[in-house]
Amino acid sequence: ANLHTLSLFSLSLFSIPHGSRNLLLTVKQSRCFYLALFFSLYLHQVESYILNNHLHCSDLTRDLHFITKPLSYEEENYPLAFILTVHKELELLVRLLRAIYAPQNVYCIHVDAKAPSNYRKAVQRLVSCLPNAFLSSQSEIVTYAGFSRLQADVNCMKDLAKSKVGWRKVVNLCGQDFPVMSNLELVRYMQSKQWKDRNMTPGIKQPLTMRHRTQLQHKEIIGSHVAPKGKGLRKSPPPHSLQVYFGTAYYALTREFVDFVLESPVAQDLLEWSKDTFSPDEHYWVTLNHIKEAPGSHLDGGWAGDIRAIKWRDQEGSVHSGCKGRYVRDICIYGVDDLPWIINRNSMFANKFESSTFPEALDCLEHWHRDKVLRQATVPIHPSWLLPTERNSSSSRSFNSSTGA
Repeated sequence: ANLHTLSLFSLSLFSIPHGSRNLLLTVKQSRCFYLALFFSLYLHQVESYILNNHLHCSDLTRDLHFITKPLSYEEENYPLAFILTVHKELELLVRLLRAIYAPQNVYCIHVDAKAPSNYRKAVQRLVSCLPNAFLSSQSEIVTYAGFSRLQADVNCMKDLAKSKVGWRKVVNLCGQDFPVMSNLELVRYMQSKQWKDRNMTPGIKQPLTMRHRTQLQHKEIIGSHVAPKGKGLRKSPPPHSLQVYFGTAYYALTREFVDFVLESPVAQDLLEWSKDTFSPDEHYWVTLNHIKEAPGSHLDGGWAGDIRAIKWRDQEGSVHSGCKGRYVRDICIYGVDDLPWIINRNSMFANKFESSTFPEALDCLEHWHRDKVLRQATVPIHPSWLLPTERNSSSSRSFNSSTGA
């Protein structure tokens, strides 16, 4: 009864016409709060639900509202690959995966080797019900700013290179990301004149302030942190006289470039050289993308590429008007009042979200995003593709019946 009452309450928010991106500009925080409470109740037992041995995959994909058919020929004809590196918060993974899921795409999920066993089992069970998703064949103990984070992506790339899905570009994500663009918008953006045959690796020549990352040797304290090795031990110059670049750890790469990463001696030598650097994923991809011979290289790309909407603390007052949630490591954990900025910026994805502190922000964005996805579809909409509101409260009751809630 509580779930049904909350779903009725939240319906008013999502019955607003989708006519413009200003949808959330009029959203009151109180409505998002009640929606957050609704979802907290709805997904509280998601782990036990997924691990239910008597559950059929058809039930799981229906009750968790996965879209099970291509929504347009345009999308079906341009499959994408996704790499997800995760280690906690199963609820966030479920929400992210169902938001980006489409049956024509392919998904490699890297579960941190130090993640709890029940978490890994639940993720394994979830992907076993999705024929185009799988766990990475090799798991790393991922350390923040360590080489293990870069290796996790490379592991998934090796698996994706063997995939029978004819994916065109690969995008990497973490568990605290959420899409802003729909899959159709991603496909159109990647096929635009600017990006059709190019990789997207925003970055510039390594600034003086960042050179210590690659000029000094570092060691990874497994599962903990990265620290300088000794008293300022210097590294050898980068292999092949490469110019080192600095940029984001996030990318959109062509399949040909991924083959280059896995097969080129230059790429392999740079990977080996990067093992004792600090946060190597912030120089590896962007450096390779500035090699003329690399497929899809973008020599003068700079910071081009709208991959992530991120509010950095040091950009307050210039790029954004401040974090309405809270800063962690100088990155904003979004609150609900950050949503208008995210939507108007219209990047591919937004980062970061947290379920424990500001759940209402993700709740509102998730419904806004699913509403947009379904409005753009050129095929009939299956009722289970709607997220749980009054319109499909029967699936909510089915889910809670399965979990014993």
